[in-house]
Amino acid sequence: MSSVTKGAPIKGAVSASSATPVGKEESRVVSNFIRQIIDTDNASGKHGGKVITRFPPEPNGYLHIGHAKSICLNFGLAKDYGGVCHLRFDDTNPVKEDIEYEESIKEMVEWLGFSFKDHLFYASDYFDTLYAFAQHFIERGLAYVDSQSAEEMRVNRGTLTEPGIDSPFRNRSAEESLRLFDEMKRGLHADGTHVLRLKIDMASPNINLRDPAIYRIRHTGHHRTGDKWCVYPMYDYTHCISDALERITHSLCTLEFEAHRPLYDWVLERLVESGKLPAPNPQQIEFARLNLSYTVMSKRKLLELVEKGYVDGWDDPRFWTLAGLRRRGFTPASIRLFAERAGVSKAHQWIDMGDLERALRDDLDAVAARGMAVLDPIRVVIENYPEGQFEECSAPVHPHDESRGKRSFKFCREVFIERDDFMENPVKGFFRLAPGGEVRLRHAFIIKCERIEKDAAGNIATIYATYDPATKSGTGGRNVKGAIHWVGKADGIQAEVRLYDRLFNVENPDAGEGDYKDYLNPNSLTVVQAWLEPSLASAKADESYQFERNGYFTPDRKLSQPGALVFNRAVTLKDGWKPV
Repeated sequence: MSSVTKGAPIKGAVSASSATPVGKEESRVVSNFIRQIIDTDNASGKHGGKVITRFPPEPNGYLHIGHAKSICLNFGLAKDYGGVCHLRFDDTNPVKEDIEYEESIKEMVEWLGFSFKDHLFYASDYFDTLYAFAQHFIERGLAYVDSQSAEEMRVNRGTLTEPGIDSPFRNRSAEESLRLFDEMKRGLHADGTHVLRLKIDMASPNINLRDPAIYRIRHTGHHRTGDKWCVYPMYDYTHCISDALERITHSLCTLEFEAHRPLYDWVLERLVESGKLPAPNPQQIEFARLNLSYTVMSKRKLLELVEKGYVDGWDDPRFWTLAGLRRRGFTPASIRLFAERAGVSKAHQWIDMGDLERALRDDLDAVAARGMAVLDPIRVVIENYPEGQFEECSAPVHPHDESRGKRSFKFCREVFIERDDFMENPVKGFFRLAPGGEVRLRHAFIIKCERIEKDAAGNIATIYATYDPATKSGTGGRNVKGAIHWVGKADGIQAEVRLYDRLFNVENPDAGEGDYKDYLNPNSLTVVQAWLEPSLASAKADESYQFERNGYFTPDRKLSQPGALVFNRAVTLKDGWKPV
């Protein structure tokens, strides 16, 4: 890459963290079944008019676009009803958790525009209470220590059509279960030798009520509690109690937790009956998760893609993690807009990737600074323009906002244009540059192709042209049908530009035959060396720019450096993507 000639920064360049969609962000309140439930509760005084929601991620991976819908829903509802939303980490499995994931989750929630301030919680905050409640269940004859193997438990659990079989340890005395549970806590038993189970109904048609396990042995330290615990609570047990302890009013979950709701209610009802928790209980409400085309959402698969190098880390711009989308150039406003448009329903949703891209275009069209960039350059020598001279040209930072000022660049003897803006044998309707033809260089002059020069492989290496000095933009005079963008060599800068596309080449990689990785798109990344106008020299990460005719771009958060810029294309100007 050649040395970079720095130019003046673009006045009013828009930071992605502050961008808002066209006109204003869609803030109208759209009714849905969750709002109707809240309105009914508020009318009845069920929770004293309070609305307290929570977003409870597990710190075992990075947040993805599906989580964004839940974040926007939980934090958005709390804001609209004058309530609060808790960020609570479900940190009950130290084997898979990592402080890196925790910090990333907090960063992404704040990046989306939401604040949790004094409302940050951890399931591990409640480990003592959860353990005491488990002892209470044992004392009431509602829980027991089961010493079956994992395989025996799996077989005896039954199927969707056959009831389960009681564990031979189901009638173990409360005293013995309490003793064993204490020994489990103190690390006297190996992983997998015992679990603590609720005693509900092994014949229930709902498998989640067939004596679910609520504690397992894990001889693993926890990043917040150290080596205090050798037993850790299970999600279904922890989640509902955490909600109740925090006085959550409406616990919003995706539809896969619908069958878990009877267990959620059973646990809380028993604790309220015993006076351990106050009424009313939180209400679990399920909504359809967001399924985005050309992606996979499974945490296991996302982790596999990262660990086996199919993507360049959790923040790879081809990834649909929030970190990846941010690095690619998506804005918080565009993701909030996308979540709003996706809506809330009970029906399973498949949202097209194009809808996410459209939300970004709608956000950035009114706010992104403009600039000219040539991604596949072909050299043009203007033979009747003096060597070593140049002429200042200018264009608005934004075509619909004069207050943001102008950007300037130099017209000179040698410029670069896009390769596909020249056609040696033009087809009908081609109004760009061709042998003997004329075209306007945007914001500059009309040029005429006089001749071309090819390299040894037969590719066009140089176009030799002349310009008409009486045709400078803004001075009147004649015009031609075609206008193309360009960059002058005198003050243009060279940069690496990364053109990203969808990571998979089929709408639903999980639905095909064979392994989902068989559908990875081999053309998901193209790297080119481009010429950019000088106003882009000071571009910074999280600032969005429209490269005229090419799409929306942002400097790469990890790779771009002053003097060695790397831009990512967030999205094209229109949806022209076709699967390979």
